[in-house]
Formats: sequence, C-alpha cells, structure tokens
Amino acid sequence: MSPSVRLQEMIRVIRGARTQGEERGVIQRECAAIRAQFRQADNGTRSHNLAKLLYVHMLGYPAHFGQMECVRLIASPRYNEKRVGYLGAMMLLDEKQDASLLITNSIKNDLSHSSQYVQSLALCTLACMGSAEMCRDLAPEIDRLLRASNSYIKKKAALCAVHMVRKVPELGELFTPAARSLLSEKNHGVLHGAVVLITELCERNPNTLEQFRKVVPELVLMMKGLVMSGYSPEHNVAGISDPFLQVRILRLLRILGRNNDTASDAMNDLLAQVATNTDSSKTAGSAVLYETVLTVMDIKSESGLRVLAVNILGRFLLNNDRNIRYISMTSLQKIVQTDHNAVQRHRGTIVDCLKDQDASVKRRALELSLALVSAVNIRSLMKELLLFLSSCPPELRAHTTSGIFNAAERYAPSQRWHIDTILHVLTTAGGDVRDETVPNLIQLITTATELHCYTVHKLYRALITDISVQSLVQVACWCIGEYGDLLLRGECEETEPVQVTEDDVLDALETVLQSHMSSPATRGFALTATMKLSTRITHNVDRIRSIVSIYGSCIDVELQQRAVEYNALFKKYDHMRAAVLERMPVIDKSSPGHTNGESAGGTIKELEPTKLTHEIVFPQEPSNQVSDENDFNKLCVTVYEKNGVTLKLQTDRQTDTGMTVTLTATNSTDGDITGLTLQAAVPKSVQLQMKAPSGDVIPAHGLGQVTQTVLLNNPNKVALNSVSSWSPHACAHQQWTKNVLPSPPGESED
Repeated sequence: MSPSVRLQEMIRVIRGARTQGEERGVIQRECAAIRAQFRQADNGTRSHNLAKLLYVHMLGYPAHFGQMECVRLIASPRYNEKRVGYLGAMMLLDEKQDASLLITNSIKNDLSHSSQYVQSLALCTLACMGSAEMCRDLAPEIDRLLRASNSYIKKKAALCAVHMVRKVPELGELFTPAARSLLSEKNHGVLHGAVVLITELCERNPNTLEQFRKVVPELVLMMKGLVMSGYSPEHNVAGISDPFLQVRILRLLRILGRNNDTASDAMNDLLAQVATNTDSSKTAGSAVLYETVLTVMDIKSESGLRVLAVNILGRFLLNNDRNIRYISMTSLQKIVQTDHNAVQRHRGTIVDCLKDQDASVKRRALELSLALVSAVNIRSLMKELLLFLSSCPPELRAHTTSGIFNAAERYAPSQRWHIDTILHVLTTAGGDVRDETVPNLIQLITTATELHCYTVHKLYRALITDISVQSLVQVACWCIGEYGDLLLRGECEETEPVQVTEDDVLDALETVLQSHMSSPATRGFALTATMKLSTRITHNVDRIRSIVSIYGSCIDVELQQRAVEYNALFKKYDHMRAAVLERMPVIDKSSPGHTNGESAGGTIKELEPTKLTHEIVFPQEPSNQVSDENDFNKLCVTVYEKNGVTLKLQTDRQTDTGMTVTLTATNSTDGDITGLTLQAAVPKSVQLQMKAPSGDVIPAHGLGQVTQTVLLNNPNKVALNSVSSWSPHACAHQQWTKNVLPSPPGESED
C-alpha cells in the first residue's frame, strides 16, 4: 500500500485483512509512513495524515505520536486543518497530557475569532477535555460568550460552562448572572443549554438554589408554552414539541421544588396539565410523562396529583416496550412505601408482569409484588407468589422464598396458614431457602400448641413422600421426635388421620439415616428424633438402641459423638433418659434474650429474677466394676438456658471415690455479663473443693465462655444428689449474678 493513499483506501485495505496479523501489518506500515511525513516540512498533507491516525486510534492501536501534530494543526490559520486538529485533541489529549497545556493559548485566541465556526471548535474542545487550570484561565472568555448576541455561540458556551462548573465548582458564581439572563432567549438550543447550566449550579450550591427558586414561574410559563404549542416542524418529535427541553425543565423543577412549599405550589397546576395532555403512545411522550412522575413524587405535591402520577406508571405497565415496563416498576418500588394504597390499585397488572419473559422485568415485578403484601391481601397475593415460585428461574428462587417467609411472618392470618405456607415453600424450593428457615419453623411449630398433631401428621406424609429436600426433612425429623406420640395415636381433628405404627415411623427415620442424599446435619436430626422416640413408644426400644449403637462408629465425628452419648444414656444413665429426652418447652421469641439475631435496641429493661432448681444424680458403681472402653464416661447436662445464658454441667468420673464437675457458662445476648458466681450444696460426708473460675465476665454473642471446676471427694461412696439453683438478675447495664438456694436440711453448704 502506497504511503500516500487516501483515508478511504486505507479503511478498505484494513477491513479486507483476513487475519489480525495481516491487519497489524497494514497498520504498522501506514503508521511508519505517517511518522515519516510528520517529520517533513509542511506539504499540505498533515490534516490528511492525522485523520488516518485518528482512525487507527479508534481501532485501538497506539497513536500518541500524533499529539504534537494536533497542537500544530490547531494553530494553523486554515479552518480544515483546525477542524482536524481540534478533533485530534479531543481524542488523543486529556488533562493528564502536558501537550494539552500547549493549546490553551490557541483556544483563547480562537474564542475571539471572527468566525463562529472556529469559536465553536474551541468551545467544543474545551468542554470535552479542558483541565481545571484551563478552565480557570478561560472562564472569563466563556462568561463573555454567554452574553454574546449569537445564539449558536451562546448554546455551546452554556454547555462549556457546565463542564467548567463540574471541574471547578467555585466558578459557578461567575456564571450565575449570565445563566439567569439566558432564560429570556427564544432559541430552544440556548434554552436547553441554560437549563442544563442552571441545574448544575443549583445541585452544587444551596445559595444558588435559593436564588433560582424565584424563576419557577418563568420556567412554568416556558413549559406551558411547549405543552400547548401547535405543530412546529423544527422542534416536533413524534407529536411532542421539543421533548428534550421539556425533560430538562422538569428535572430543574424537581430540584427547585424539593422541600419547598412555595415552589411546589407554583408548579402543581403545570404538572397536572402535562400529565393530562401528553400522549404516551410514543416513546417521546413516555419520556416526558416519566419525568413528570418523578417530579410529582419528589416535590411537595397534592395528594390527587400523586395518585395521577401513580396511574401514569400503571399505564406504563401495559406498554409493549419492556424498557418502559421496567422503569415503571422501578419507580413504583420507590413510591410504594409512601403511597401504598395508590400502588395497590395496579396490583393485578404488577402480578401479571411476573409472567414476563424478560428476567429484569420479572425481578422488578417480584420485588414490587412482595412490597405490596399486606394483612388485607396476604391470602390472594401469596397464591400468586407461590405459583410464581413453582416456575421461577433458579436465580430468583432464593429471593422469592426469602420474601415469602418475611411476608408470612408479618401478615399470617393464622398459625395454621403460616405453617402450611412455609411447608409448601420447603416442598417447592427447599434447596434454596435461607439457613435460618429450619430453626424459625421449629420455633413456629412449638408455639402452635393446638396444631402439634396436625403438623406432625403433615410432616410425616411429606417425609415418606420425598427425602431429597434437606430443610423439610430436618423439620420433619425434629417434629416426629418431639410429637411422635401424637402421630402414633392416629387421632387428628385438623386433618385426615393416618394409622401409623411404630415400625413405620422408625423405618422412615432409618431411611433418612441411610440415604446418600442426607447431609450430616440431616442425619443428626434423624438420629436425635430416633433417640427421642425411645421415650414415646412402647415396643421398639431395643430397635432404637440397635440403631443408635450402629452410629457410634460413624465416620462423621458429630454424628458419632451424638450416638456415643445416646448409647451412654441407654447403658449407664437409663434412669435419666426420660428426663433428658422430654419434650422441648415452648420457645417465646418475644422473651428477653430471644432476639433472633437482631439487636433489641434502646434501653435494656430490668428482667424479673427467675429461679431454676436442677437436681443431678451421679450414679455410683462398685469399685470392682470394669468400665467398657467404648462406654462414654462423661455426662454433659444443660442445667440452665434462659435470657440468653446457657449453663452446662459436665461430670468426669475419675475414681469410685472422687469426681470432677465442670461448669461452662456462655452468653448469646448483645451485652457482656459480669459478676458470675457459683455455689453448690453437698452432703456432710462429701468433701467439696471449688477451683477459681476462669473469669467473671461472659462475652456477648457467644464469643467466649467462663468455666469453673469443682472437685468432689466421696470416701463413703454415698449417693450424690446435688441440688443447685440460680437466680439471674438483669440490670440496666447487663450485669448478672448467680446465687444458690439455701441447703436442704441435713446438708452443709461449702
């Protein structure tokens, strides 16, 4: 290719390259020829070569060696060379390049040029890449051009002033008087530039904002003229008179009317007129109406006008353009908290958008539908959401389940409806629910005392139908373990009773334990449920003992530990098994200490002191009895669990005449607990030694624990019945103390 080829020929050759390597070769040869010609004297081809270099730059190849050529061409007296030079400066230079400072003087000279087109080139370049230093130096020139008589120059000067204000905000004071005078112009281009400049000034300076609030009536008249004007070929766009200027004026009115009653009142009638008279069948009209809605919602508008704005967004939901539907729902999402009833009128249309094929529209429709849920429409709207859940995309399933759970917890009409809804969600999308769903549902079931029989029957049916949904299986196992006696009784008023035998229930739990689909946590639920059933059934205790013993050698450490502890209950502490495995008490989430992970906030109220008396019987063994290596020699009992504090006693049987007892205290509340003390009562024949505690402060959020060791010496081998009691008190600064009741008659307190 000849070095002197025209731009069009170079473009044709580059586009004809069959490989990227061939394209690089063509560009490298042409760039070498351009460099060589740049080093020669002016031969009239500089602008031609720079134009080719700019095309190379657009393709992503380096063209920095043309920066100085841009400076030379800008200084040229020829318009065609200035035009290419300024274009090159906008593309190849920025404020970080030293070469940009070299064109400051040329721009200043061209701003005073006799030709408006040369002035226009300088204004466009300065507005594109002017640095802060250039803006400060040339700001007086721009202010002078804002007051010129040429509308073409004033329009470009106004846009250049916008760039300067963004670069150097303090220059706004210089341009404020000229910007105010531009509003009296008739030329739409000048008005557009003036409105953009005033908007920028008002957003950056509160004092300027107060000044321009006085021109609201003038802006209102300007807007009315656009809305009510007849057909004008010069400004008409799809039947709308200059929608670009209308949108800019509406944005400025939104800023001026925000948090100001006087300015808002002055524009209320105008906004109602625009909302009523603008045709929304075309995109241009929709743009104007959308800006009108945003303005109505942002200023202190009348209630009727706000309803009209919501209705406009409701009409947008019926538009065939998905982009319009999307922005409509985005706006409704912002409005729903303040104008809930107005948005409710369009609930049917919003729900229909859940069936849209576009993923973005579907997501917005889901978020808006969840926001519309209330105590009045919870049943009907939840049916639609559950139907959507059964067919929604995988990426929306977790968000849908979370929203349904939150709505059900807030507005559930009854506990049975609440339980049925959550079970339906677990059956449909159990793998996508949050981690806290299982404990939350368990808490809900425990509080619904009259529904225990109904719930255990329903969960049992779900368990024998499908064990792939882990969260559902976990809740089912827990419920069967707690209320298995109600299931075996076969009597349930709320649902059709099912005759279930003990073997049927154990078969279901054993299936969960043996299934490859069950996670370790799920197996733990199933094993615990199996163990609890040992106190709720009458004929299959030996089978339960066999199941538990199998998992004593399980590869999963957590499951193995549970099985070993349960096996120890069967072998050594069988007399305690019924008490240890008794039914869980009802959990009250509203009670102090049960914050569900949320801070209660505010002042901590004083809690009523509560007392807990817990008797621990330490069985004794003959000294000649040999312990089995597989037996578990420790007993860990939770003796206190209330108000966020958990106390555990762990016994360690060392000899037939001595024993070690360890107290462990943890704290799940939001504040540290201080002043922890422990006292114990034992028979006179037993010697007791209490070691120093590890501390007296229990850290909040379970971040630490306090332990204390107690040594018991029992030379006479008498039965040890330790009766201990704690009275926790919560003060305003979260300080707790633990005291013990007086010793029973015949016992001493050490």
